[in-house]
Amino acid sequence: MTTPAPALSPRRWWALGALVLSALIIGLDGTIINVAMPTLADELGADSAQLQWIGGGYLLALSAAMLPIGVLGDRYGLKRVLIAGTTLFGLASLAGIWAGSPGEVIAVRTVLGLGAAMIMPLSLAILPRIFGPEEVPKAIATWTAATALGMPIGPVVGGWLLNHFWWGSIFAFNLPVVAIALIASVFLLPKDPARVRFGAEPTPFDGLGTILGAVGITSLVYGAILVPREGWGSPSVLGTLGAGAVLLIAFVLRQRAFAHPLVDLGLFRDARFRWGALIAVFVNFAVMGILFVVPQYLEAVLGNDAFGTGLRVLPLIGGLLVSATLSEPLFPKLGARTVVTTGLLMLAAGALLGATTDGTDGYAFTAVWLTLTGLGFGLAVVPATSLVMASLPTNNTGSGASLLETVQQLGGVLGVAGLGSVLGAGYLARLSVDGVPEPEADAARDSVAAAAGVAERLHDPALSASAHDAFTHGMSLVLVVCGAIALLTAVLAAIHLPKQTASPSTPHAPAATGEHRELLV
Repeated sequence: MTTPAPALSPRRWWALGALVLSALIIGLDGTIINVAMPTLADELGADSAQLQWIGGGYLLALSAAMLPIGVLGDRYGLKRVLIAGTTLFGLASLAGIWAGSPGEVIAVRTVLGLGAAMIMPLSLAILPRIFGPEEVPKAIATWTAATALGMPIGPVVGGWLLNHFWWGSIFAFNLPVVAIALIASVFLLPKDPARVRFGAEPTPFDGLGTILGAVGITSLVYGAILVPREGWGSPSVLGTLGAGAVLLIAFVLRQRAFAHPLVDLGLFRDARFRWGALIAVFVNFAVMGILFVVPQYLEAVLGNDAFGTGLRVLPLIGGLLVSATLSEPLFPKLGARTVVTTGLLMLAAGALLGATTDGTDGYAFTAVWLTLTGLGFGLAVVPATSLVMASLPTNNTGSGASLLETVQQLGGVLGVAGLGSVLGAGYLARLSVDGVPEPEADAARDSVAAAAGVAERLHDPALSASAHDAFTHGMSLVLVVCGAIALLTAVLAAIHLPKQTASPSTPHAPAATGEHRELLV
């Protein structure tokens, strides 16, 4: 006789709240620092290279650490490692309040990135443990909305804090959120399985694979960070990206040869994981590109400050929240193929509509296509992520989620670098600096913000209008690329995704059924 699955705890939605708080603070902290850069340069004397490391250190640590963190979560317990990451994040935030030099801020941001790498994939991996298969898509939708909400909210919160408090408040803001998330995680998340204990007889840990993967990912991300300043043809960029590619090839070969790899490459034999992850990467690429250009457009062209810009990006998040809610009942009824393809087509329509923006359009038009983009984003990414999570073995959700988050992170970083080049080329192709003295003309070519400053100093409205038109042209090119990627991904989804949400012959059991569904403490 089959043993019935234990009942789900009614406190599971409160547990989801703890995970949502953790995910929200990660997304927020990734962008809140952007509005503080001028203040850090002024009050701490940070130069441009140090400012780059203040932003890049967080991203490098986050990208490089997720793969080994997933394995540690599976080995020693998702809850334990998640709580450790939340604690580390809080301690680093506390240290950030007292940082007194650019080097100290860089160190704090790097440790914050490490804490984020412990929180982000494991907060996703733990969802199948507390929700049944029919509720996992809804939980993933809520978690996805929280991670996406943090990105545009970061500048809003950061701008408000800097207007009212000192620069260290961007770190102090984390502390109450981390405290709530930590307390909720301790008391609401499920206990780790009894078979997992620190000090238990471990399987060999792939130290060489960890080094190859971390250094390879770091090289790729650092190369992408260098692109805006040095260009794709720079020897340092080409060398760094090339070294990263070689190291990651060596990493893959190592994973195929080692008996206990960090990454189970066999996951890619499952069509749900393979195509779900690929679609999630492409969607992340397109949305990161949109979030890269739109805030610049809202601030430099439409004239909003950082606080107003963050508020005006919220229609995208509103669309995401609506579609994430809709995807939960639509996914089991219509199947992954229909829902994801529809979402991708809506995402493409929003991006291509935005590509028609011209100098006469105001914010109302932007709000329309941002909302459509957000609707498509939610309909595409939530079912794709649900497919990936459903394909994972019950004892390896940490490493599987870490792999998904890592490839998404890499796709987003490299996508922003590539789309930044498209934006720059479009801007320079349309910008007119006729009659502008050469030192000022060279500064105007650097960015639309620099051009606005030059135009103000020279009292040159023609230069300002040309810069705004040039940036809008570059943004349109970026949105065309994002729309084309979404259309291509929609074709792949229509061909390769399963029609139904699950197959009777799935190689891995659903992650939250039977004895693997944990009770909440």
